[in-house]
Amino acid sequence: MTAQPQDFISLGAAPPERNLRAIRAALVVPEDREAFDAGLKAVLDEVRVSLDLEALHTFVHRWWISACDTTKDPEGRRQMHVRAQQALAGEPVPQGRPWREILAARGIDV
Repeated sequence: MTAQPQDFISLGAAPPERNLRAIRAALVVPEDREAFDAGLKAVLDEVRVSLDLEALHTFVHRWWISACDTTKDPEGRRQMHVRAQQALAGEPVPQGRPWREILAARGIDV
């Protein structure tokens, strides 16, 4: 499932445009912006060699989804990176709510 423009209506926020400048501007979490910059350099190098823009299209789509996530919940995005760093460091990671509970709260019966 990917973010859709109508997902932003209830938040009063517009999704970022699907271009590199808008996507990068929406990435307010430093870890995301650093990964975006490194990934963009790599994908542009790949495109120069292959002359195939599909890799760039995939890159833009993947980062647009992350930019939409950041726009909807920047603090949640920051916390995701904190938990990832804790897990990589071997520290205990606080557990979130069970997915069934989250879906039930959204009115989805499983």
